[in-house]
Amino acid sequence: MSPTITSPLTSSDDAKEQLIEECEEMWRVIEECQNKLALQETETLPDSDPKLPLLMKRLKTQTAEFNQWQKKEPGVITTNPEVLVTLGRDQLQKLDQELEMVLSSVQARNKNLKQNLLREQQWLEEHQRLIDDLNQIEEELSNEIVNLSEKRVFQELETKTLTVTACKDKMLTALGEFLEEHFPIPEKCETTRKKRRSEPEVQLTTLHEILENLIEKHVIAPHDPYITINASFWPPYVELLLRYGTALRHPEDPDRIRLENFDN
Repeated sequence: MSPTITSPLTSSDDAKEQLIEECEEMWRVIEECQNKLALQETETLPDSDPKLPLLMKRLKTQTAEFNQWQKKEPGVITTNPEVLVTLGRDQLQKLDQELEMVLSSVQARNKNLKQNLLREQQWLEEHQRLIDDLNQIEEELSNEIVNLSEKRVFQELETKTLTVTACKDKMLTALGEFLEEHFPIPEKCETTRKKRRSEPEVQLTTLHEILENLIEKHVIAPHDPYITINASFWPPYVELLLRYGTALRHPEDPDRIRLENFDN
């Protein structure tokens, strides 16, 4: 039996000292039991001793009790309420200190996480602003490129148009000079046929003018490129254009001609 504590405990040290004394008392009891068992084991009994069966039975009983004690969970050493309260208070204080340390660590970690989160948000906002600025610059550059491309294409077309126009004018001028030199109007030819005095005088169209009319009609109205032959068209020039494949007659109206296609 553990000794009864009558003096009040004023601190945890007194409770620990009291608990140590109880443990030492229990240890002395255990040593006494071990000494008694050792003395009993040294005694030798003859086989005919009537105490032997009783001792064997007692040994089995104690062995079974020993096995039960081994399986049994250890209980509280002391039942003194003051000792238990003091020990519980010490354990709670220790646990409270550990929890405060854990809380401080968690708070410090949360603070670091908040700072990291704030930095990440600032970084994200800066990158988002940068992306918006880059998108705006890209859009402006795209619009400028489109405008420049359209302007460049327009300028190129205008340049090509002017070049083609100049080339056309040059070719028409050269053609006119060639035709005026080699195909003059009939009035200037020495072999011009004499007209009857009763017939009204008609101003003949030059071969150059006939070709210009055919070209203009072919360009302006490609769906109906025919022109009508009138009295101003000198028949030999019309026949010349038809014979050399420069012009074609209308399949149903021989008084209408058009410029031959020169696509191929």
